[in-house]
Amino acid sequence: MKKLSAYFLQGLLYLAPITITIYIVYLIFDFTDNLLTEELYDFIGFRIPGLGVIIILMALTALGFIGQTIIARPFKYVLHLVIRNIPFLQLIYSAVKDFFSAFVGKDRKFNKPVLVEMPPDRTFFRIGFLTHENMGAMNLKDMVTVYFPFSYTFTGEIMLVPRSHIKPIEMPPSEVLKFVVAGGVADLDNHSESQD
Repeated sequence: MKKLSAYFLQGLLYLAPITITIYIVYLIFDFTDNLLTEELYDFIGFRIPGLGVIIILMALTALGFIGQTIIARPFKYVLHLVIRNIPFLQLIYSAVKDFFSAFVGKDRKFNKPVLVEMPPDRTFFRIGFLTHENMGAMNLKDMVTVYFPFSYTFTGEIMLVPRSHIKPIEMPPSEVLKFVVAGGVADLDNHSESQD
């Protein structure tokens, strides 16, 4: 009976992550595809699964291409001018833009994983990402900004910590982020860490 239970749990361990991943991808695909379902049905008269996703991907790619060309510069200028003059809109826009740029932009911010020694006795560490190395603008020259992502979510918090309390983690940032988001249960490849 114990062996059967062990085999069952092993099978669950193999199947659950794959099934959940496929299900989440399906939900995202289905949600995206349904955004244009009614419009496309009215236009062509029948439903083609996946057509909405293809059109949205093509539109985003075209928008990215146009955004890099001279055609879009006047539009971007006017848009930024409007946003700059509406404080609440500027706050939302800049926060969302900075958040996405930190993950997928040219100037990625979450690329310096660190260990932060936690006071008062410094007997444990938190894993975070160094986002600002100079806090002189706040008159805190010896402090740095560290973003701490939470497990099983895409939210987190920032803290200003003394520069002397951080130690770089010599690992790929994506591996560290995966480890934190997975609640510390993800496998870590052997990398040398500068914790001397």
